[in-house]
Amino acid sequence: MRIQQSIEQKLGEKFEGGHLTVENESHMHSVPPNSETHFKVTLISDQFDGQSKVRRHQAIYQALSEEMQNGVHALALHLFTPQEWEQAGGQVPASPNCMGGSKKEQAS
Repeated sequence: MRIQQSIEQKLGEKFEGGHLTVENESHMHSVPPNSETHFKVTLISDQFDGQSKVRRHQAIYQALSEEMQNGVHALALHLFTPQEWEQAGGQVPASPNCMGGSKKEQAS
């Protein structure tokens, strides 16, 4: 199973009934083609109600501990309750382009 599919499956099961989008953003970083190392996760769930951002992030990292130990380098997490999502206008910020590693050298 591909890493993206594993992330989608695990979070879909843990946060059943929520809205989930997982985007592979590895192509924006200094990694080989077809890598699965950098992901953007947008998750809207009632389960986040009353939880701090830290608790929400901890829940995601706990659910994806295997992936984090086996190749996933970074997760951009955008975690909302349905009410927060509505207040945000259903918008997730765009991820910045990576300027680390060899990409930083190319920009100089």
